[in-house]
Order: sequence, then C-alpha cells, then structure tokens
Amino acid sequence: MRDPGLQPERTELSWGRTLLALFAADLLIWRSWAIAATQPAAADPDYVRWAGTATTDYLGVCALAAMVATAVLGLCVLARLRQLRHSSYAPPASLMRWAAAGIIVLGASAVAAIALGR
Repeated sequence: MRDPGLQPERTELSWGRTLLALFAADLLIWRSWAIAATQPAAADPDYVRWAGTATTDYLGVCALAAMVATAVLGLCVLARLRQLRHSSYAPPASLMRWAAAGIIVLGASAVAAIALGR
C-alpha cells in the first residue's frame, strides 16, 4: 500500500486557497464594472455619454474575461485535485499551460480594470 503522506493534502489546500484568491479578484473586477455602470451623469453630459459608456463597456469586457479565466482555472484546479487523489505524479504540461493562460488573462483583466477605474 502506498503512503502518500501529507503532501497531496497540502497541495490540495494550496490549490483551493489560490482559487479562492482568484475568485476574490474576479469579484472585485465585477464590482468595479457595476460601480462604473451605475455612476450618475457629471456636469458635461456629452463627455459622460461617450467616455462613460466606453469605460463601462471596457470594464464589462474585463469582467467577462476575468469570469472566463476564473472558470478555466477552476476546471484546472478540479482536474488537478482529481489527479492528486489517484497519484502524486506531476501535473500534465497541458494543464499547466491552461492554468498559466488563465492567470495571465485574469492578471491582465485586473490591471485593465484598475487602469479604467475612476
């Protein structure tokens, strides 16, 4: 009988914490989009109509990209946890590529949402 020790359990917990942190970043991006969408008009209605709408649209794209990236990362976490329950081998390279792409997209969405935020 194979005794895996505590390493798979620690790895599972760290993947869960990482997913929770990514979900929190996703929620903050969605929050900034919701706040931008509900801001009242300022003194110059023409500027607010064009610039405000564009900012809201771009923040919406950031929020959508963050949601997709978080979903991809969630699927990567579930696949990795399923693999850890059966063996302690290294994750497949394709899983790590998808996870890295999700992290890059989520990071870019967060940076863009911060830059677009008011």
